[in-house]
Amino acid sequence: MSDAEGGDEPAPATEFDPVAFLAEAVPIASHESVDGMREFLVETLADHGADPWVDNAGNVRATRRAPDADAAAEGPHLVLNTHIDTVPPHVPFERGTDDLGNEVFRGRGSCDAKGPLAALLSGFLAVEPARGAVTLAVTPDEETLSTGADALVRGRDADHTEGPVDPVDGDLFLVGEPTDCDVCVAARGRFEGTLTLSGSAAHAAEPDSGVNAVAALEDALAAVRRFDDDAEAHSMLGAPTLVPTGVTGGEATNQVPAAATITLDRRSVPPETAEGFRSELESAVRAAVDDAVEVSFELTERPTPFLEAFDTHPDHALVGGVSEAARAVGGDATADSTDPDGEVRPFGAATEASYFSPAPTVVFGPGHLADEEGAVAHSEREYVRVNRVRDAAATVRRALDSLLG
Repeated sequence: MSDAEGGDEPAPATEFDPVAFLAEAVPIASHESVDGMREFLVETLADHGADPWVDNAGNVRATRRAPDADAAAEGPHLVLNTHIDTVPPHVPFERGTDDLGNEVFRGRGSCDAKGPLAALLSGFLAVEPARGAVTLAVTPDEETLSTGADALVRGRDADHTEGPVDPVDGDLFLVGEPTDCDVCVAARGRFEGTLTLSGSAAHAAEPDSGVNAVAALEDALAAVRRFDDDAEAHSMLGAPTLVPTGVTGGEATNQVPAAATITLDRRSVPPETAEGFRSELESAVRAAVDDAVEVSFELTERPTPFLEAFDTHPDHALVGGVSEAARAVGGDATADSTDPDGEVRPFGAATEASYFSPAPTVVFGPGHLADEEGAVAHSEREYVRVNRVRDAAATVRRALDSLLG
């Protein structure tokens, strides 16, 4: 990563309170524009001794390095990443308690992902690397097209930027998302595309004079159902899924239809790639339908790559460092829980962590995607427990000390 934009090395960090930060961050609406939240983040970093800068893709970045040049060069470069955008609508901030008497923050972004951001900031501002370096890289649009994360890893121009972006040359990545302080080392990918069957139109009174694309849907859907019959289940994520989510076909009730389409939702597991899936699905349907029907399958067009599946080996030092730190901090998910923090498991949603893989990548943070009552993240009842924010912050600080000390 170039130092040109970052300037001099940051001054030593001053005391940072992740809970106080979160109490100011959640009320800032960041579902339509992240400008206000980005400004607050930059000001916070500067006020606590960092030297932040904003790249041409809108990512907020700052780096801390070991003071000795040789130690900085020899050690790992650990990247802390999360996002500041949220889904609509904005949900106002409330401070209260849950049924067990725990203090909670409610509001959009409290757990996805301003709570995880508070934890990452706490570690970043506290660590004094003895070797290697740590970079904070916070993206602006994870909930939409991930142009920020794409620019971080590929360094390419994006339509909304004024110029190229220096890629972040990380060796290890810690991505902030609501995992309830577990250590997530794998996640499914998500692809979407349209399968098109093309025949030829004819009068319905003479059906044999045309090629009926709607009738070909029967064989095409059978091929979709069979597509994963021989798929090998991933050790942590299980089997992939393929779901038809929409269908169209036909223009007139007295005409043999010339075209039909099926929209497909794919939840992938490693090592499947988006292009690999596209090619194999098209081949499978082509083999199943009548030769007179043309078959094509195209992934939905987007300016950035789909979020593919990723996995990191559970025995990697990054996984062990974060897991051991979480267990040492010792918080529990609920007051009466017997499950310790730091469990190594998969994450329940697609994530920008896939952009950083195959570099070793871990997803971690306070909060839940869902709890026993239902959805939390992206819901009207989004919340995070204050003590879990402190647990996550302490975990990140301890993990950074162990990995860069």
